[in-house]
Amino acid sequence: MALIVKNAVKKSVKGMRFSGDFFKALDKKVGEVVNEAAKRAKSNKRATCRPCDL
Repeated sequence: MALIVKNAVKKSVKGMRFSGDFFKALDKKVGEVVNEAAKRAKSNKRATCRPCDL
């Protein structure tokens, strides 16, 4: 499942081109960050991720 929207990323950094594997790597990195935030929230006995979990 893709977590990022390629078009939104491209629009946010105008004038840049991205290699084909960039988005796969970015999606993986975002997934890792989200999973770590979820672990932190759970360890604090919460079911809600907050900005502080990032």
